[in-house]
Amino acid sequence: MSKTADIGSKRLIGTNPAAWAQWATDIPDLQCLGIESSSFEWVSRQTDVLLRMRSPQYGEFLIVNEIQTRYSSEMPRRMRAYAALAEEKYRLPVYPVLVNLFPPSGDREIPNRYQSEFCGLKALQEYRRINLWEFDVQRILDRPIRPLIPFVPLFKNGNNELVVREALGMLRADETLQDFETLLAFFATFVLDTQLVQNIMRWDMAILEQSSLYRELAQRERQQGLQQGLQQGQQEQQRETIKNICRIRFRFWDEELENILDRLLALPAEESTRLLLELSKAELLARFANDSCSEIPEE
Repeated sequence: MSKTADIGSKRLIGTNPAAWAQWATDIPDLQCLGIESSSFEWVSRQTDVLLRMRSPQYGEFLIVNEIQTRYSSEMPRRMRAYAALAEEKYRLPVYPVLVNLFPPSGDREIPNRYQSEFCGLKALQEYRRINLWEFDVQRILDRPIRPLIPFVPLFKNGNNELVVREALGMLRADETLQDFETLLAFFATFVLDTQLVQNIMRWDMAILEQSSLYRELAQRERQQGLQQGLQQGQQEQQRETIKNICRIRFRFWDEELENILDRLLALPAEESTRLLLELSKAELLARFANDSCSEIPEE
């Protein structure tokens, strides 16, 4: 059975934008008027999904949706920019929403606003912060919200076989969601054993490597991790990023990969990412074994 995954936020939210908007904002009785262009041509900014909504209470407004695999310290500034650019382009009030899929390392707190002060002048931009791991999954299953079903394993108490099976049944019962089975399976591998996920899905998990799913998330993971590492001046952040990519790519991290970590760190970011995404584990180990041999001086 061969499946491909389109994990585009626009397509997923588009399966039921009104339901997504009401969940993201807690504003009832919303009507979706359309999905607007989220590209701002005169500056290098593009948010995930921009919804034009109408509310009996608030009238017409925009929802800026930004979905992040992992939080970046640049997000408050970017949310401020997205909100301002959307308001300027469409001349409508803006409700910004930041959705974080995975929790940050440690006890790092994720802010819900951008604020700054310079020469007595203050800037403030608040936004709705949604951390999936803080929302109980039963709220999503009791009254199914179609765009959220593929993310069920990432919700609080979503790391349960019965819960994932229930979500899979919902996807397969809805023609508009059947293409998102791979997305559900991918996120399930973060909270359940890979073999168990394969049994639940009833297809070969190698299908994940036939799609662009893990590549896109791994690439974003790499970019965000490197950015944070540069900002914080910490190589440790970059080390953790490479480990996370390997867990996505190979579904584990072991001593053999640990032994080549320093050599991966020594490569340019683009090169190391390409190797991690294109080579099998055996090919990756062989590549660095060959490099090691070539460094031995001739006697």
